[in-house]
Amino acid sequence: MRKSGAALPVAAAIGIALGIAHLWWALPAAVLAFLLGLRREQVRPAAQVFAALAGVAVLAVGVVPGWIVLGTRFIVVAVGAGMTPWLLGRYWSQSRELARAGWERAERLEHEQRLTAEQARLRERARIARDMHDALGHDLSLLALRAGALTLAPDLAEPHRAAARDLRAGAAAAVERLGEVIGVLREDDTAAPGDGPADTAVPDLLAAAAAAGLPLTTRITGSPDGLPRAVEHAAHRVVQEALTNAAKHAPAAPVTATVDYTPDEVRIRVANGPSSAPPGPGSGQGLAGLDERVRLAGGRLNAGPAPDGGFQVTARLPRTAAPVAPAGPAAPPRPAPALREARRRTRRALRAALIVPLATAMTLTVAHRAWTYHLVHRSVLDPAVYADLRVGQDRAELDARLPDRRLPYRPTTGPGAPPPPPGDGVRCDYYAVTADLFVDRAGDAYRLCYRDSRLVSRDLLAA
Repeated sequence: MRKSGAALPVAAAIGIALGIAHLWWALPAAVLAFLLGLRREQVRPAAQVFAALAGVAVLAVGVVPGWIVLGTRFIVVAVGAGMTPWLLGRYWSQSRELARAGWERAERLEHEQRLTAEQARLRERARIARDMHDALGHDLSLLALRAGALTLAPDLAEPHRAAARDLRAGAAAAVERLGEVIGVLREDDTAAPGDGPADTAVPDLLAAAAAAGLPLTTRITGSPDGLPRAVEHAAHRVVQEALTNAAKHAPAAPVTATVDYTPDEVRIRVANGPSSAPPGPGSGQGLAGLDERVRLAGGRLNAGPAPDGGFQVTARLPRTAAPVAPAGPAAPPRPAPALREARRRTRRALRAALIVPLATAMTLTVAHRAWTYHLVHRSVLDPAVYADLRVGQDRAELDARLPDRRLPYRPTTGPGAPPPPPGDGVRCDYYAVTADLFVDRAGDAYRLCYRDSRLVSRDLLAA
């Protein structure tokens, strides 16, 4: 045990020891014991010092039986001014640690809430970027397509033809700037595959593209009735993205769109032939996002060169998309390990502060009473022997007939008890009348007083 770690426990033990002789020492002893309890790292030194103090007290009573009268005071001081303040100090320390762990958990939860809000913001940005790319990009591409078709009108005046060319160039530039904005906004897309409704049905989408001037040939078989929302939305986006790419990258090439609604799946193919016109700018993010959307709907997407030298987009989507399980009620957050451990330690400290002092006091009291009863039992003087005692007898003559033990304390007597003989050199011994605690004579005692080894008085003292 280090000296620095033993100083406070030793000081508290000294205060308890002094408190047995003078009760006012119990107050500083209690303060020292409480401060000792606040130092969690000094649990073992404190336990060792208190155990040593109890051992010394037991040894002292065994060596000097007369000190047993101080047993009750020792129990009161040791438990009341030593153990109880020490355990209360430990409980106070654990409570502060619990409060600190609670604040740390609150800060961590606040940080997690900020992260959750940030993730929601990023998801919203991704949704906005996806909608802008899918809807606004498609509309701008069709606008550029219409402007391109207008420039080819034979009866259009040259100023109007130039305005149409400027309109087409402006639409293409808007598509390019839109791609740049989407590149800034787009993050990991974690939305459900069916987020957002399809703007129009697939047949209406194809009809609008053909009306805008796109050289489009369509073939639709089967019926979309009963199609899951996620699959319908994914099919709409596949066709929309494919038509947008065809209008942007091959504005003059013929486009063929085939949509087959079968009992098991939806098959989509959009292909455009080779084009002599320069392709429009692109970011490449549309097909990547489209592939993820189709995958989330349970389908497969392929995009690449067509056999005739053009470009094609194909997709296969199951009619029975896996349902997205609704989010159940959020489970209450479990306490962090440090907080749970702090709670357990605090509960243990509180139980110890309530139970240990009481159990210790009861144990010491029972032990003290048992030892006292043992000493009293060995100090019982036979009434017949007491009746044969005569004043003036020599003590050496009486020792053989007296018990081998005397009462270790002066009995409490009533107001009518005779006083001991006056004079110097008088010594009185006390013997128990009975060791039985449940009779009328319990607590009564015989007093034998000697002067110069001669019996000068013998009295029966009533309790």
